[in-house]
Amino acid sequence: MEMETEGNLPKISLIITTLNNEQTIDECLKSIFELSYPKSLLEVIVVDGGSKDSTVKIAEKYPAKIVVKPSNAPSAYNYAVKIADGDIIAIVDADAKVEKDWLGRLVKHLTDPKVGGVGGGIETWNPQRALPRCIGYDIKYRYNRLLKGGDIRRLATMNLLVKRKVLEEVGGFDESLPTQYDTDFGYSITERGYKLVFEPEAKCYHFNRQTWCGYFKQQLRYGKNTFRLYFRKPGLIKGDKITDFGMNIQPALLVMAFLSMVLGVLLEQARFMLYLSAFISAFLLAYYIVRAAQISLYFKDPAAMLLVVVYIVRAAAWTLGGTIAFFKMIRGEGRRSQIG
Repeated sequence: MEMETEGNLPKISLIITTLNNEQTIDECLKSIFELSYPKSLLEVIVVDGGSKDSTVKIAEKYPAKIVVKPSNAPSAYNYAVKIADGDIIAIVDADAKVEKDWLGRLVKHLTDPKVGGVGGGIETWNPQRALPRCIGYDIKYRYNRLLKGGDIRRLATMNLLVKRKVLEEVGGFDESLPTQYDTDFGYSITERGYKLVFEPEAKCYHFNRQTWCGYFKQQLRYGKNTFRLYFRKPGLIKGDKITDFGMNIQPALLVMAFLSMVLGVLLEQARFMLYLSAFISAFLLAYYIVRAAQISLYFKDPAAMLLVVVYIVRAAAWTLGGTIAFFKMIRGEGRRSQIG
């Protein structure tokens, strides 16, 4: 891909937030400093949330502006924007790496005044192991729905470009949401009339969780913050092309199945509830099998049937996370604090 002349390109501030990412930060930064975008127009800011490993030491090998500031990701982004010089803010996850033409393929979409942000395609960095490969299949399959047309309501901050004036107009990222802040952010942009664009050829490679324990913990956090977000904005429960209603309703169905089972066991007059519990459980299992089979055929990989287990783990984690968030809310914890 041939780059445009520097005079036609905007100054971009690329932000990476880190926390104990020594396994991936070197390749991440290496890919960024090998971008085919003019170096004079690219500012790289790394905000570390207090890593206990060698993340910062590795990052210091690169000509990036490094800030150590214990905080969550949205707080770090908001801080970095304040010290950034660019009219365009780019965000890349510390456990992701990008192709050389990634930035050039994305930034051209921002010449349209109606476009507020643009994101790229997501591939799997570590496909050698079955679990991360299958997680990647699921993510890519869901993102490919964006290619079918229609409005895009949000994009992940895994790899995202947004106009600075748009980011400031929506008030930045919600610091009270350690995860799912990107969903809230995307909807805030589109609710103000701006468009989001998906450019599948601008590819980044994400290092997916390699262990079941790591994946469960990640999805547990997602479950907590998804509940908090949907409680504030119930309209988001209907979902979008990336996270559809079928995903969002699963925790409620699992809770219903569990409560039906408990009532059926404890109350003789409610024995019929056991049948309801069995029906819901069977329905969800069938749904997981069908979805895994679709993805297995789509990517021509029988190993993708492992997604049945992935979906069960994810639904259980979201349900537990949502339950924890619900009880914390009752106790008055987790008040919202929007940045200025």
